[in-house]
Amino acid sequence: MARDIIREDARLIVLRELHAQPDYRLNDNLLQQTLELFGIAKSRDWVREELNYLENVGAITKTIVGTVVVAHLTPKGVEHVERRLVIEGVKRPSPPER
Repeated sequence: MARDIIREDARLIVLRELHAQPDYRLNDNLLQQTLELFGIAKSRDWVREELNYLENVGAITKTIVGTVVVAHLTPKGVEHVERRLVIEGVKRPSPPER
């Protein structure tokens, strides 16, 4: 159970971080560092597994550039971050503060 919660949190953190970028893109190394800031210290392979999940549900697309995986947020991923759509297996964002 706790493992699923960590994965769901990590997936939301990844989507939010991509959403914060001007071009909606980041590489797996930078996403790994971002997750560490939130207390999710996992291997690069683990991060890539989560990126695969997000790609499979249509929240991101991936491009492989040499040894780096670049994630790009899709419109479906944007919809989840902006609370207009729920993606199974990804934590739901909190409502915006007023």
